[in-house]
Amino acid sequence: MAATPTEIDASTVGSLWQNVTGSGIDDELLEWPPDVLALTEVILERSSAYRFALSPPREHEWPPSGVPGWADAVVDAGRCWSAWAEVREGPLPELVHLEWRVIRDGEDVLLTDLTEANEWRLCEALLTLHAIADEACAGLGVALDASDRVGFVYRARGREMLAMTGSLTRISVDRLRVLPRLRTPPNGTSMRALSRYASIQRPGVDVRWNKVLGRRPGGAPRDKGVNRLLLPWPLRVRESDFRPLPGSVDGLSSEAYGFFEFAPTERLDLDLVDRVLVAARDEVDQVDVVVLPESAVADDEIDGLEAVLGEHGVFGLITGVRGRPKAASKFARNGVHVGVATGDYWVHIRQDKHHRWTLDQGQIDQYHLGGALHPHVRWWEAIDVPERSVQIVEVGEGATVVSLVCEDLAQIDDVADVLRSVGPMILVTPLLDGPQLSSRWTARYASVLADDPGSSVLALTSYGMARRSRPSGHTVSSVIALWKDPVRGVREIPLEPDAHGVLVSASADRATRRSSDGRRPVQNGSEFFDVSVYQVHAASTGSGRQKSPASPASQPLLEVKELTILIAWAEALAEALAFAPERVEAVSAEAHAGALWRAELGIQGPSSRLDQAVGLVDEVIRAAKIADAAPAPDAVLAAIAKGRPSEPRLARLAHLALRAAIEQRQARRAADRTAGMNSINMFA
Repeated sequence: MAATPTEIDASTVGSLWQNVTGSGIDDELLEWPPDVLALTEVILERSSAYRFALSPPREHEWPPSGVPGWADAVVDAGRCWSAWAEVREGPLPELVHLEWRVIRDGEDVLLTDLTEANEWRLCEALLTLHAIADEACAGLGVALDASDRVGFVYRARGREMLAMTGSLTRISVDRLRVLPRLRTPPNGTSMRALSRYASIQRPGVDVRWNKVLGRRPGGAPRDKGVNRLLLPWPLRVRESDFRPLPGSVDGLSSEAYGFFEFAPTERLDLDLVDRVLVAARDEVDQVDVVVLPESAVADDEIDGLEAVLGEHGVFGLITGVRGRPKAASKFARNGVHVGVATGDYWVHIRQDKHHRWTLDQGQIDQYHLGGALHPHVRWWEAIDVPERSVQIVEVGEGATVVSLVCEDLAQIDDVADVLRSVGPMILVTPLLDGPQLSSRWTARYASVLADDPGSSVLALTSYGMARRSRPSGHTVSSVIALWKDPVRGVREIPLEPDAHGVLVSASADRATRRSSDGRRPVQNGSEFFDVSVYQVHAASTGSGRQKSPASPASQPLLEVKELTILIAWAEALAEALAFAPERVEAVSAEAHAGALWRAELGIQGPSSRLDQAVGLVDEVIRAAKIADAAPAPDAVLAAIAKGRPSEPRLARLAHLALRAAIEQRQARRAADRTAGMNSINMFA
């Protein structure tokens, strides 16, 4: 969002905002804190005045002495602003009001006067209000452990808005987006280092935020490691699996090019999947997620694969998938399929690949493909190139996952900007590539994200491709995966002879969020670390599952967007039950169709199906009431436990969402109390 020097010279604070958003600065922005965050960040970035929080001019100081206890004052103002935005009654927090008046009075100030610190009071107001608005964005993405009685309706509204529009702001996504920030850089002097809960993105990438239920109700990020079974398949890749698209070679240009497709001869072996899972579960009590490389699975194999995984209690699938051409395109789509078991059906999320693989003579020689693809032709992967998009998947335990395919990891484009700004907990990258050595390109690009913002990265390729990679002067390698995290660094993961998969376990813990504007660090982020590796050899016998053709998968009860919204309101109800049980009915009313706040934020109301699911949540909460007393969390859990096996599927899903939200909050708070007691004992 950088501007040229000429643009800065001619711009005022007000005209810049008009040019960026198409609207003026008015007091209505105060009604929704993310809007003010966008305003202050745009002005601070375009004027470069954000740097004064790091290096104030000699004659000034930061934080400002005019605000006693500035670090605590902005946090408190942000919390109070969240409460005010929920009901819009009474006065705004005094510090918000004071700094806002300075900004309104400075609309005609030139950006150059901010750049040169000639209008220092306005610089102070922008930096202070940016910090307050950032604090008011806390919990609008991943739910935090709020410990007060205010703001949970406001946060649920924000989460619903994020699900509906892909942004937290009322400003059109054609102009800019406000997204949650999950991890913050440990150091640095960029604009990104100034906020810890929200980030601003220019248009160009369609971002979708998906909430799904976690591996088991009541699981907290730190209660247990996450066990991922890596299946680096196909275990053998034939030269004939690479096929030129008939008639695609253009020999008239100075550099001939054509298109190829990767179409493995062998179908996915579900019996082998079954036997590998039997062996993996002999090592660990639970396999949480199964991961396969790029193009490892065909579209029509997904249902059968998920049926096998479901029989073994696996809740997650991340796999590269070979698609089929759609009617509007002659090419298929390459992408990642993310499947999450939710009740009695699987939620499906698709992340498309944005960049085609190109095979030149060097790579054709490296992979020994000259018999299938002529080495003097530049071969492009025959896939459709879709609009840029990012699917962010938030698991019920607070973990956030993004999956990108192969080249998308290496491209420094707008998608990379989104990832660095949001900071997902883990990035999973399926590849069709050579061995994943720490000296190769994947390790370099993984290091960028592991260092800043601190995301863990898992890259997985096919064992067959790793073995085909035989560059001149190099030995054949069996390293099929690479793990990089901000705590332990890089780890190469090989596949041993005769093994069929690798079990990779990672622990999770709290991570520190920082901001470089003078606020104190807080430990309410999450990170993965401490990887353990176990080679899995398929069992000689399977689980005894039925080998009949897989039946079609159950139709989803709710679309992913609807499930995201249901979980968002379940989180709000869990907060209300914990801190203000007398407000539970009022909170639930806000979730139903007809609530006026949606029109004010410019979003559509819930579908009839989603509204019905919210009503089923209401019923179980009412069942937990004793006389006229407000319901308690444990009473609600007991009411859910009394549910009948014959109850409708939608009721089971709605109750599962509420149960997960309550139990996860209880587990996190219990873990925090334990950590606090341990800290006391250490210094006793």
